[in-house]
Amino acid sequence: MIDNLIHMLNGFPEWMRQGFLALVAGSAGALVALAIHRISFRVLQRITSRTASKSDDIIVRHIRRPTRWAFVALGIVLAARQAPALKDFWDSISGFVMPLLTGWIAIAILNALVEAMTLHADITVEDNRQARRRRTRLGIFGRIITFVIVFLVVALMLFSVPGVAKVGATLMASAGLAALAVGAAAQPALKALIAGFQMALTEPISIDDVVILDGEWGRIEEIRTTYVVVVLWDQRRLVVPTNRFLEETFQNWTKTTSQLLGTVMLYVDHTIDVAKLRAEYTRQIEAHRLWDRRAQVLQVTDCKEMVLEIRLLMSAKDGPTLFDLRCGLREGMMDYIRREMPEALSRRRTEQIAPVNIVPSPAIAELMSQRRAEGRN
Repeated sequence: MIDNLIHMLNGFPEWMRQGFLALVAGSAGALVALAIHRISFRVLQRITSRTASKSDDIIVRHIRRPTRWAFVALGIVLAARQAPALKDFWDSISGFVMPLLTGWIAIAILNALVEAMTLHADITVEDNRQARRRRTRLGIFGRIITFVIVFLVVALMLFSVPGVAKVGATLMASAGLAALAVGAAAQPALKALIAGFQMALTEPISIDDVVILDGEWGRIEEIRTTYVVVVLWDQRRLVVPTNRFLEETFQNWTKTTSQLLGTVMLYVDHTIDVAKLRAEYTRQIEAHRLWDRRAQVLQVTDCKEMVLEIRLLMSAKDGPTLFDLRCGLREGMMDYIRREMPEALSRRRTEQIAPVNIVPSPAIAELMSQRRAEGRN
């Protein structure tokens, strides 16, 4: 077929014949490659749809696009054997295209593996500490490996340019100065990369941890290489640099377990019947659906000048549940005090003192009478 086309184009200039031949050969190779890719992935989809696992579906979905272009590149390479102009064109761009396609496929496979492994780390269960740790490590290491792949792809693409090798040799000749310059320029990126490794190894925080940061209560929503996203209780997002969790102090309520203890403070009058209030607290917390039945205590923790301080201790399976439990019991206990023990509501007492009659001494009384007499005169 190629020979027939060459015979038909004998009347055209050489460059035009070679260009047309390269276009036809490249298009034919690309179309055949796309057809093979489409058939192959339809077969793969049928095979994966019959399996119970979702991991194979995820892998097929992620690699579909990059492998499509890899098939096209393979079709062009095979077609270039019959068209010298196409071979020359491919040789000129292969140094850019091949690293790009290889890196794209590697990142797609990496993302597919991370997503498939994330499916087995379900954080919706009650005790989700191990699942949260696994998700955190998968996310951090996945981003670090992606960064390394992108770095290598860019390096390979640059080294396909002839001038870059000469620049590299020149830099190697002045390695000391180059190391200082590169180190100064790349300090933020290297610091972020090292911080990412530290976060993955030391695990000061994990995905879905409950933290207190700058006086704000929130959950760790996302851990990136350079920053961490904390979703606050009112749905605001707090974006925090990664190294802050390694260099500064913060509260992590779910470092070892998702179960938490919480308190509610009540301030009541000194005349309250503490035993009666304790019985009511026991009744309310035992009937509450959010209590996990681990801890419940009512104690008088302070006696102030105007009020008694009473602490209600309670437990729940996680941070949001504990917050709702505290709010519910605070409301229930204050409603009970208002209805059944109104005398126990805190109040400010004042005492009225009777006036005191002061009797002056005889000398002062005489002096006062003289003054009054002088005033009348």
